[in-house]
This record gives sequence, C-alpha cells and structure tokens, in this order.
Amino acid sequence: MNFAEAMTQQPAWVGWWLNWLLIGAFLLPLVLLIWRPSRMAGFLSLLASVIAGALINLMFQYMGHVKLLGLPHILLWVPLLFYLNAQQKRLDMPYWPRRIIYVVMATLLISLAFDTIATMQYLLGDRTPMLLTS
Repeated sequence: MNFAEAMTQQPAWVGWWLNWLLIGAFLLPLVLLIWRPSRMAGFLSLLASVIAGALINLMFQYMGHVKLLGLPHILLWVPLLFYLNAQQKRLDMPYWPRRIIYVVMATLLISLAFDTIATMQYLLGDRTPMLLTS
C-alpha cells in the first residue's frame, strides 16, 4: 500500500483536509510568485512543502503509516512560519500577497497542531498504526 492508498483508509474529513492542504501549502504559494515582494515567500513555502512531502513519503515506505509522519512538517514549517510572519509585516508587501500569506500560515498552523500531537504521541510510546483498516 502506498501513501495515497493509505489516505483513502482515513475518515472523510482527513481527505477534505488533505485537499485543503494541497491548496494552502502548494497552490497558494505558487500564486505568491506573481508579485516581486512575495516571490521568495512563495518559493520557500513551495520548497518546504515539497521536501516535507517527499520525506513523509519516504518515511511511509520505511515505517508505514505511523504517527511520526508529521515530523518533516514540524522541522520545515516551524522556521517557515517565522519567515512568513516577518514577510507579511513588510511595508512593501502588497495587499493580496499579505492576505495569501495569512491563509498559508493558518493552513500550516492547523496542520502543525495535528502533526505535533501525533508526533508527541509517537515519541511518548504510542506506536499504533494510523490506518483504520488493514
């Protein structure tokens, strides 16, 4: 079973969230590439999300669907959030990129809440797989 197949075994709301995550962590950062002041924010957001996605898929291949899969998000998105927060405060940041950065940040923060809880559970000894069915 690959990662995409494993996601189909999750409750419906997880699928909805993953669809939103695709928008908030991949598509909206692409839109930030339109404006010069937000290009680096868009590029770094995309880069962090692509690397996190690749690492999650790699971890899934070796470990299965465990609660530690959110660790790449934590390691890459926490520093990114500090950077994005600084960028949205820039005086030269236009209105729409600033709003898009807010949405990206909110998306990452919500995802990090789930990831942090699951990662802490794993680190505290809860190694139960996250799949509902085998």
